[in-house]
Amino acid sequence: MQNILIHVVYFAVINLALVLLGYVFVKRELVWPGWLSMLLVIPVVYCIFNHEHPVLKMLGIIATTFTGMKVITATVDYSSKKTKLKFIPWLAFAVGWAGMRAQPFETLGQQALPNAWTMIRFGISRVIGGLLLIVLAHGIVVLHFDTGVTYFLVSPLLLVALSLILHFGLLSIGAGQWRLMGVNTYYLFRQPAKSMSLTEFWGKRWNLAFIEMTTITIFRLLRNKIGRGGALAVAFLFSGLLHELALSVPVNSGYGLPMLYFVIQGVVLLVEKKLIRRNIAFLKHPILARLWLFFWLVVPMPLLFHAQFIKLVVWPLGGFI
Repeated sequence: MQNILIHVVYFAVINLALVLLGYVFVKRELVWPGWLSMLLVIPVVYCIFNHEHPVLKMLGIIATTFTGMKVITATVDYSSKKTKLKFIPWLAFAVGWAGMRAQPFETLGQQALPNAWTMIRFGISRVIGGLLLIVLAHGIVVLHFDTGVTYFLVSPLLLVALSLILHFGLLSIGAGQWRLMGVNTYYLFRQPAKSMSLTEFWGKRWNLAFIEMTTITIFRLLRNKIGRGGALAVAFLFSGLLHELALSVPVNSGYGLPMLYFVIQGVVLLVEKKLIRRNIAFLKHPILARLWLFFWLVVPMPLLFHAQFIKLVVWPLGGFI
């Protein structure tokens, strides 16, 4: 336990240093030093947590990656703006928000914004729903089905439960709390079940933090050089790389599978855009379009959430040893 606490302190010091140094990069519009600093600190954090539980290793890598990407996105975003971000809003954005746009924090400390408590209540209800699914998963396990059947039933339940708790629960609560302090934060997951296409799902509804990140740091910079399709392909490859860091590196297994998942998503999305331009009928049908979306999101999903990640991260997070 003492070693874990020491490692957590090291991690906190490294991320705080990255935040403080990152503010200098943002003020001086130093983009490449931001990339370099992130590339340097992620291996250091990996080494710090190398002998700890994969869950702790995953959280450390994800948090550090997000801190580094916030430095880069804010530097790129503010390099074209006359208004510069002040230190306190930067600090609140860097350590207290999962989104990648710092502009909403320019109004930190002003009058509370509407819908704050609506977002908080929404988040609390999703946390409760996720916890109930975890309870259901434990109930299935105690029935002592065949091991394969139990894995097949429980793993999807845990993935949905953890997504409800984090993506729709805690992040929505956080967004509502910031709105109480005058920050125009927003849902980072915008009713993805309403998506009618991969384009809508990945571009407008699922994980706005990733959308903001790849749009600011990849898509905008490359679209005029290699075209929109090429820039989109690179953005998906970058997402695959980040998911390798988050899902494969902590369990030292499944390398290449998350990348393959996002390669599939990028290829199919580009195909879908061509089909939409040609007015292919089935993509306009409310049922067939959703079946198309469901198939390409869910069928390849074992590539993304591979077996060792499920075993060493998802099940422990669900309360299973």
